[in-house]
Amino acid sequence: MSDSFPRERAWALMTEWTASPALRAHMRAVELAMRHFAPRYHGDVEWWGVVGLLHDYDYERFPNDARAADAEHPTEGVRHLRSLGFPEEGCQAILGHAEFTNTPRTTPLARVLFAVDELAGFVVACALVRPSRSLADLEVSSVKKKLKDKGFARGVSREDVRKGAEELGLPLEEIIAEVIVALRPAEAELGLGATTG
Repeated sequence: MSDSFPRERAWALMTEWTASPALRAHMRAVELAMRHFAPRYHGDVEWWGVVGLLHDYDYERFPNDARAADAEHPTEGVRHLRSLGFPEEGCQAILGHAEFTNTPRTTPLARVLFAVDELAGFVVACALVRPSRSLADLEVSSVKKKLKDKGFARGVSREDVRKGAEELGLPLEEIIAEVIVALRPAEAELGLGATTG
């Protein structure tokens, strides 16, 4: 399916619609996590990555503070993707990553996107507050401890994290460990790791 919407095209669309380095890094992190999980579910690595890369690409233009089910993010982005011939499986997954759209997550692609979206951002936030600012020494137990701290990374829905693991039928610890492994090789690209001066 990646043939119908190659990564180069997805990257160009994402960067055209998104100026924020932090939001771009988040979408890249989700792309990495999606690519990591794809083989486990017999998914196309490139296609799963593209869906992860584009899941929030419309967020700056259509932020949806009201959490409207049929307007703003992610609905407007999906509307545009459909006009570009983006495969429907990807559109459904992107809609489903936002609970408020009430879109059922009926495929492994959709369930994994929902499970890793909030978690990828949370794992990065956990690394940022470490003395090393790195994923190299980040442990699953540290992430779980931070999840219990409601004041830390307040914007991350703990309920979505819990529900994502439940829908995949995997222990949360396992998903956290896999996300850390997925992101480690690209930590510099995500703004993590050793800082100079």
